[in-house]
Amino acid sequence: MVKTNAATRKKTSDDLTQPIIQAIRPIPNFPRQGILFRDITPLLANPKLLRLTIDLMAAPFIKLKPECVVGIESRGFLLASAIAYHLNCGVVPIRKKGKLPAATYAESYDLEYGQDTLEIHQDAFKKGRRVLIVDDVIATGGTALAAARLAQKAKGQVLGFSFLIELAALSGRQKLDHQKIHALIRY
Repeated sequence: MVKTNAATRKKTSDDLTQPIIQAIRPIPNFPRQGILFRDITPLLANPKLLRLTIDLMAAPFIKLKPECVVGIESRGFLLASAIAYHLNCGVVPIRKKGKLPAATYAESYDLEYGQDTLEIHQDAFKKGRRVLIVDDVIATGGTALAAARLAQKAKGQVLGFSFLIELAALSGRQKLDHQKIHALIRY
């Protein structure tokens, strides 16, 4: 586990993220022409870098003491589960429409190359449960905003967001008015 003292936090934005950035593979024209996809699978396959990534994504939220981490389908699930383990709390999935078996709340949203709908179980949280939302990428912010609205519909209190990657030119951060937004890497 990475220690999160002052010296490590200073290194986080510089030295510590460089091997993480290098492990992310750019894939041009995926899933559509003109999109540069950031493939995190090489990062996930590297145990040392995966641990570092999880430690750095969780660190800003330790003092906020989340009770649950929400993972957004699908790569967000991978990160959210590990972050929940790191923070000693539960994990709740937010899935694409029709994938959850019990009664759900739904929220439609726009993404940079289309539109979609997400769902959460109606009984996902006890009222006021402290929630951290996790995903691999924030682009236009539509997915993250939909996830926050779903968590609130399910009676969760959103503490903030942790993203592996922020596509800063798409200004997704501006759609989120929550207390804390952390992105490990900004492109």
